[in-house]
Amino acid sequence: MTTADERKVIEQQFKQRMDEEELLNCMRCGFCLPSCPTYIESGFQESHSPRGRIALMKAVVDGTIEPDEDVERSLELCLGCRACEPVCPSGVNYGRLLEEARDIIQQNKKHAFPVKVLRRAVFKGLFPHPNRIRALTGMLGLYQRSGMQNVIRKSGLLRLLPDHLAKMEAVLPKVPNMKQLKKRPHLLPAIGERKKRAAFFSGCLMDTLFLDTNMATIELLRLAGCEIIIPEQQTCCGALHGHSSEKSEAILLAKRNIQAFEDSNADFIITNAGGCGAFLKEYDHLLKDDSEWRERAASFTGKLKDFSSVLLELNFDQQSLELPEQIVTYQDSCHLRNVMKTSAEPRRLIRSIKGIEFKEMKNAESCCGSAGIYNIVESEMSMKILDTKMEAAAATRAATIVTANPGCLLQMKLGIERAGLTDRVRAVHLADLLLEAVQK
Repeated sequence: MTTADERKVIEQQFKQRMDEEELLNCMRCGFCLPSCPTYIESGFQESHSPRGRIALMKAVVDGTIEPDEDVERSLELCLGCRACEPVCPSGVNYGRLLEEARDIIQQNKKHAFPVKVLRRAVFKGLFPHPNRIRALTGMLGLYQRSGMQNVIRKSGLLRLLPDHLAKMEAVLPKVPNMKQLKKRPHLLPAIGERKKRAAFFSGCLMDTLFLDTNMATIELLRLAGCEIIIPEQQTCCGALHGHSSEKSEAILLAKRNIQAFEDSNADFIITNAGGCGAFLKEYDHLLKDDSEWRERAASFTGKLKDFSSVLLELNFDQQSLELPEQIVTYQDSCHLRNVMKTSAEPRRLIRSIKGIEFKEMKNAESCCGSAGIYNIVESEMSMKILDTKMEAAAATRAATIVTANPGCLLQMKLGIERAGLTDRVRAVHLADLLLEAVQK
């Protein structure tokens, strides 16, 4: 709860920092409403729509309302999926407004001591340090391999957790051992003719929990003719920080990554995680007011591509790809689709696999409810959205649900577990599916 003095400071910061021209771009037309999951799942509450949230931001700037708990709650409940942006006739950059407003509120309110400690530990003590993330992931791997996981499950302790968290424990991937986490090379040649040089953004969760998917992505790119360089000094993309009101830390991480990739002499900078890719794609906006880094950030974002786009540029879909006959559907990564503008490419690659019948899911472009850590901090809304998504997935009768972001992948696995479909349906990353098709 914010105090009167804190609200006064927040209101002043809104007047100084919010882009009033962008706020005025919203015509209140309502085109965004059908695309907003929280508006729909909240029973069509205007304050939980993009249009309503922009109206609240504008009212705080104008001084007609205070930035009270209702305003903060409205902004917190937003997924940040940015599905409203492609359908907006005025081209309002809603995501940027949302992150700026959240940052102002969080940086000017007093957190309880445990919250301050937790935020500092996560945002400054963990994610900026790849070695610490590997160490923490290694502990999870030890939990899985030592037999402790079976003991905990049989003891019934997991029943003390909320249902969605208990099921989330069940769908976590098997973690590679520390030797596997550390041994990955940093330069890999193309397989066959070298066509391009690609610098690979390895990410945090992708390079630990989903290391196999990273290696699958690299193998596909090599088969397509890419020489791969993986800069050793890269770090977390900063998306979690940017979405959680830690903008200053996100800026530091952006600068570290730009510097790490500048000497790679690569044709492309490639990502295989929609959430990371979208934040990396906006480094130029994040650093727009920094004269030293503005052009360097623009050069970085100009080279950034999702791996699916690069595979198609190099005609990977013309290779011999085959899998056993099955129905496959695709769940869009919100940020891959809405920010990186990549939606047709994954579908083209899936359709190029012989043996597959591709069925489009109803509202595949709508958020699955993962949204970073949203499914943990806003579990009730997240599970409503997920259950709706699983109804759409089940209607396709697909045996395989494909996505292109680690958070979405875990969320769809969780949805399969909640729906009792684990014996009939699986969720996989696009890179893993394509490598299966190559190896077949």
